[in-house]
Amino acid sequence: MRILLVEDDRRVAAALSSALTRRGYEVEHAATVAAALSAAPCDLVLLDLTLPDGDGTDLCRELRRRSSQLGIIAVTARGEERDRVLGLRLGADDYVVKPFSMVELQARIEAVLRRAAHTVPERNLIESGPVRIDVAARTVTVAGRAVALTRKEFDILLSLARQPGVAVPRDRILLDAWGTTWADRHTVEVHVGSLRGKLGDPRLVETVRGVGYRLRGE
Repeated sequence: MRILLVEDDRRVAAALSSALTRRGYEVEHAATVAAALSAAPCDLVLLDLTLPDGDGTDLCRELRRRSSQLGIIAVTARGEERDRVLGLRLGADDYVVKPFSMVELQARIEAVLRRAAHTVPERNLIESGPVRIDVAARTVTVAGRAVALTRKEFDILLSLARQPGVAVPRDRILLDAWGTTWADRHTVEVHVGSLRGKLGDPRLVETVRGVGYRLRGE
């Protein structure tokens, strides 16, 4: 998952970028409003409200105008109630006041990403090659054959099936199936191995080295 860190203090940005990278996120740093507006698409924005070329609240409003599904967390020293209320009203999903712990920030990031994922309407039926998933009934068939999966196996398959043919990072799978990115990544490998066996064709779920897994498309 990709995070845009909008922070004008280079030392703070370096420390946060390092901590987030160690936790498996891809981080892009922008020190100004202009740089943030021209940055590549991301999953979540960590937004300082005090920036050298503009007010972060205006940037927050513009980012929310561009995307209703983008996760935005204001990370700022402005701790007054009126500042928190304004930030949330302008479109921020959460508000973290400096100083904060990485444990708290990690929990807030995960919560916002979960909420963002749930705002996307889920299709009732998803098909990719021979795999057919009934999301509402939580059933799976492969070439017409019913496949009984555990809850975690189903959630992993659904995470992959939402983007067939696309490499899904392990952290995204952890977040979708376990609700956190702190779980042991070896757990994902074990469940994927079991899932492959039940699908009947190990080639349906491909390993993308250094990234995660991909459900083979048509």
